[in-house]
Amino acid sequence: MLKLNRRNRLGGVLLALLLNVGAMAADVGRLTQALQIDAQAIDAHLKQWLQARQIPGAALAIVERGEVRLLRSYGLANVEHQVPVRPETVFQSGSVGKQMTAVAVMLLVQDGKLKLDDKLARHLPQVPASWRNMTVRHLLTHTSGLPEDWPEKFDYRRDYSEPELARYIMGMPLQAKPGERWQYSNPGYVLLGVLVSKLAGQFYGDFLQQRVFMPLGMDTARVISERDIVPHRAAGYQLIDGRLKNQDWVSPTLNTTADGSLYVGLQDMIKWDASLRNATLLTPEHLAELWQPVRLNNGKRHPYGLGWELGQRSGREWLYHDGAWQGFESYAARYRDGGLSLVVLLNRSDAGVVELADGLMKLLEPAATTP
Repeated sequence: MLKLNRRNRLGGVLLALLLNVGAMAADVGRLTQALQIDAQAIDAHLKQWLQARQIPGAALAIVERGEVRLLRSYGLANVEHQVPVRPETVFQSGSVGKQMTAVAVMLLVQDGKLKLDDKLARHLPQVPASWRNMTVRHLLTHTSGLPEDWPEKFDYRRDYSEPELARYIMGMPLQAKPGERWQYSNPGYVLLGVLVSKLAGQFYGDFLQQRVFMPLGMDTARVISERDIVPHRAAGYQLIDGRLKNQDWVSPTLNTTADGSLYVGLQDMIKWDASLRNATLLTPEHLAELWQPVRLNNGKRHPYGLGWELGQRSGREWLYHDGAWQGFESYAARYRDGGLSLVVLLNRSDAGVVELADGLMKLLEPAATTP
């Protein structure tokens, strides 16, 4: 049975082509005076990781206070056609796309169309009676009580309509009362996409395009479409019995949901990071809501905001999220003070992107301790 997840779980041809540094990388790849990045050490670390994990390709961006300090591309975007990864290569976002979903919801909050603590039934009256206390905030913070993923019987090859997906989710039994505990839930974010579509009066992906991607100049960011011609699109891969295989296929509609069905490239993510630093789309007050740890019913806090995991590195607030979907893994993170941001994009599932990013940060942290 096909089993996919938008989020990463912890836990010879390629050898010659693993390290492919594009022209843009050459421009910014030397040691920098401000951050003192050891580009050779980063290259060596990534090259070793890709070799050990049989990962076809990767892209990396390191940004310091709004300035790109390192831009790197490695290996192959497409193994069959021997196409190298370049700075403009487009990957799938996986659950990193939940950041964009959260901002889409906050834009509706700014527009006055909903409040975070609105009962979901106010906007989606068809929700079951057991959901009467569930709020929009519960969905955004993974405290709704909904399960992590679709059940085993769920058919990933079927083309569900948006109303069908909504009914399917509303038929799922809650595993906890809303607000009782934190439990990651992809179906909860799918339902947020349904909510955005209803309140915006247009498909969630179109709303993102008009209100987020176009204003920010995220020229290659978009909802996934395998039918459309997408320049510089990478292929996704998985490792089965030690052999590289193409990604599993899912139905077109399951590649358009709000839990992380996006195409993004390095330049898209750099512009996204700038919008967070500069409060381009959201007011500072609404932006700050994204990074407030959720308060559970018992008064305790959990380190997850709205589409962001919250932690500490080098004594500073570290905001991050990883993603995994259809043969891709991703990681996007930043210090809340904007001093350093990191983006890693890979085109192989179960590639260990969280561990890879942690290793990169250990190389960067001695140079990044000063805000």
